[in-house]
Amino acid sequence: MENGKIEAGFSSDATKEPRRIVFITRNTSAKVTDESGPKVMAYPNLLVREAIALEVLIVVMVLLALFWDAPLEQLANPLLTPNPAKAPWYFLGLQELLHFFPPFVAGILIPTLVLIALVIIPYFKINVERPPLWEKNPGKRLGIVLGVLISLLILLAVFDAWTIIVPTAIVGLLLLTSYQSKATSGWMGALRSKPISWWLMTWFIATAVCLTLVGTFFRGPGWSWVWPWGSHAS
Repeated sequence: MENGKIEAGFSSDATKEPRRIVFITRNTSAKVTDESGPKVMAYPNLLVREAIALEVLIVVMVLLALFWDAPLEQLANPLLTPNPAKAPWYFLGLQELLHFFPPFVAGILIPTLVLIALVIIPYFKINVERPPLWEKNPGKRLGIVLGVLISLLILLAVFDAWTIIVPTAIVGLLLLTSYQSKATSGWMGALRSKPISWWLMTWFIATAVCLTLVGTFFRGPGWSWVWPWGSHAS
């Protein structure tokens, strides 16, 4: 502002909405400087690699089709329904939930809450600010984590949903172990450095994988427990 000069001011904060403030005097115009990094052409650098990956994938699928038959059954017979009638593998997690919870909870409420969470979570700062979970107020956060974990385990125990209790207990045990650990290196140090978003996603993936595996390999007639090598396994 000295000598009647007005300079352009720039400010940006990744945790807030980016702001740009520019003062333009008479006979001047805004100028944006950009430091461009190295660039390559999409063709052939990208498209050739994608074409090679597609061809390799096609070859692998053809080889699998030649040496292994697809797990198809006989023609559908309306007078003979399979027991159990299993959904495709990507829906077996929901079908496993139906074994423990009422249809409204397992088929509507839980999937709806998951979809809403996937939409809302990116708008929170947990995707921008990634400090370790135990970095600030560890005692207070430990109380919150214990309260949520115990309440969730009690709720699952009421419904006898042990296929969710097992991954929840494992992730909770690792979470509490990382709180007790003072290590700064190794796998325990890596766990202690993880933010809350990492723990939530780990629990979600572990639960989904457990439900899908149990529904695929360990459920037989009447959705009862069977071993994969047993005669009633589907």
